[in-house]
Amino acid sequence: METKQILETIRMIEEEKLDIRTITMGISLLDCIDSDGETARAKIFDKITTYAAKLVEAGEQIESEFGIPIINKRISVTPIAIVAGASRDKDYVAFAKTLDDAAKAVGVNFIGGFSALVEKGYTKGDAILIESIPEALAQTERVCSSVNIGSTRTGINMDAVRDMGNVIKKTAELTVDTQGLGCAKLVVFANAVEDNPFMAGAFHGVGEADCVINVGVSGPGVVKRAIEKVRGESFDKLAEMVKQTAFKITRMGELVGQEASKRLGVPFGIVDLSLAPTPAIGDSVAHVLEEMGLETVGTHGTTAALALLNDAVKKRWRYGLRSCWRIERCLHSCFRRYRHD
Repeated sequence: METKQILETIRMIEEEKLDIRTITMGISLLDCIDSDGETARAKIFDKITTYAAKLVEAGEQIESEFGIPIINKRISVTPIAIVAGASRDKDYVAFAKTLDDAAKAVGVNFIGGFSALVEKGYTKGDAILIESIPEALAQTERVCSSVNIGSTRTGINMDAVRDMGNVIKKTAELTVDTQGLGCAKLVVFANAVEDNPFMAGAFHGVGEADCVINVGVSGPGVVKRAIEKVRGESFDKLAEMVKQTAFKITRMGELVGQEASKRLGVPFGIVDLSLAPTPAIGDSVAHVLEEMGLETVGTHGTTAALALLNDAVKKRWRYGLRSCWRIERCLHSCFRRYRHD
């Protein structure tokens, strides 16, 4: 690691709004399933508060030692429609309250997984959960909900489209005193991925390990600054610059993920780079697209520019993120040395 690279990362953090948006601990609740809802909820609370007891503490330590902003510490769990489906409960609001109590007990910002996957149809648990969403989000503070209603492989569940329209409307009505905040904690998906660390759509997929650490990195400001350096160049050079920049950003996420994994004794899962905007000035994906050459976002070519940007970001993995473990120790020591000096 060159000092230049360390200073470049520090500049990204201080001037270009780069941050670790979230450390998200994914926890499987499959072993909490019980026909008695009260028993299942007790198991859920105990497991979450046991596994995530030191999550916030570890995140704060890493943030302090490395000088890397870590904005949120979060938890995602197995979709509650699966877990609660075995119970005899007629609604799942009590399950949402249990998740909320567990999130508050360990101090995380949000907990995701009040979710259902209905791209091909409803189970009993799916139907009950979807009906419970408005009340659940109105009566909880940190619970986030999501429903996957379609996929490229199976198509779109139009019954779910109709039902979710009603759910969104009712959620807005029940949270009108907080400007419809319940809807900000609800995502309707197509092609949901099971290792998403970002809220409100995070849930812990059934194909995941019992417990993992996933990291989400936010970097639209950094990407915009990188694109400014190749203004007027061809799309090939622009895409190449985005790929190189995305790799640098995710490398920092790799460091944080590995460090959190070691301190918590939990396997490291994935690093996910998001170009979603934040309220910070200059941290807008719209500005990124305009820097790519659009006269204004929404004009002709907006979809093509976004597709090009997404493709370049995805291809960051080809830059060798798989080999990040080779540089992790060096990056670790360089950050420590820089902070100490």
